[in-house]
Amino acid sequence: MNMHITADDGHTFDAYAVAPAGNNRRPAVIVLQEIFGVNHEMRRITEKYAQLGYHAVCPDLFSRLKPNIELTDKTDEEWQQAFDYMNRFDVDRSIKDVQACITQVRKLPGCNGRVGAVGFCLGGKLAFLTATRTDIDASVGYYGVALETLLDERESITAPLMLHFAELDGFSSRTAREQVFASLLTKPNVDLHLYHGVDHAFARQGGKNYKAQQAEIANERTAVFLDRALV
Repeated sequence: MNMHITADDGHTFDAYAVAPAGNNRRPAVIVLQEIFGVNHEMRRITEKYAQLGYHAVCPDLFSRLKPNIELTDKTDEEWQQAFDYMNRFDVDRSIKDVQACITQVRKLPGCNGRVGAVGFCLGGKLAFLTATRTDIDASVGYYGVALETLLDERESITAPLMLHFAELDGFSSRTAREQVFASLLTKPNVDLHLYHGVDHAFARQGGKNYKAQQAEIANERTAVFLDRALV
């Protein structure tokens, strides 16, 4: 199903939403998209979190550019479109949209008021900023891009944050990753994990860089982390 989110400036946008089974009040997880929009993979991940017992919601954060963008990683043309959207994407504005989503999801009748976020690629960057700029209860980022440019916000991380990194990430250099680790490693509420021998998007099922074993490890760590922080 789709739910409608209203931002602080009146802009409205859709979110793909899946409720967990049962009638007990449960926490929520907001899935933060890659550069391909709310596509099949983002919906699959959203459904997975609902199966784990969360109210799972994936907001259309590209809606200010164009609603309902849905691309894949299979063709050069789609990659070019995705990068074009990313380059025109207003990250600062989007975090306010994420906050609007958090606020609205907390009010769902079956939600217990606790909300986490999980983001991938561009969404991994947004997950970091969600931890620094919103009232999220926990946040997880997979192979976030350009995190080294955001480290001046590190002291604003108050809720638990987990970050997953690919050793061979083609979109983030080793130097950039080392800067992030050096800045965040001593923060008690930040968990950092490095996956050796894998490239960017190693957890994207069906992608050319998908590595099932490492993805399973990362996903299990995320599940335990969110369960501890939200349930």
